[in-house]
Amino acid sequence: METQETTPSLHFFCGKLAAGKSTLASELAQREGAILISEDLWLSRLFPEEIKTFEHYLTCSARLKRILHSHVRDLLKSGSKVVMDFPGNTRAQRAWFKSLVRDAGVDHCLHYIEKSNAECLIHLKKRNRERPEGSKITSPEEFMMVTGYFEPPKGEEGFTLQCH
Repeated sequence: METQETTPSLHFFCGKLAAGKSTLASELAQREGAILISEDLWLSRLFPEEIKTFEHYLTCSARLKRILHSHVRDLLKSGSKVVMDFPGNTRAQRAWFKSLVRDAGVDHCLHYIEKSNAECLIHLKKRNRERPEGSKITSPEEFMMVTGYFEPPKGEEGFTLQCH
């Protein structure tokens, strides 16, 4: 049986809440034959009753990242392609991905999904109706609060960037 060589790489995302990051992550993982790791899914299964506020989310997300860092690094070092459906929506969040790329010594791609607030709010209504596993209902007010923290990626951060 012939084996197909793959180049290990890390794919991650930046885009406002409800911009389509999870949809793109799923499509990309399937197309690339990559391992998909979804923050929403992991958080909903590990901390089902703990995340009540945005601050709770930040705490649990930080805990999850501490757990997953070496696991994802090892997956990448073993030759896997990994798609991380985790937000890279602030410079600090993207620094975690930068450390993964550095520690694993692999190629990467930061997928930046540019959408207006109006486009995201329309998609948010649909997501709230459909409730994909791991997602929580988010109000327009919560969307605006979270969007206040959003920082588009800058060239000096040094990422390989693909805009969508």
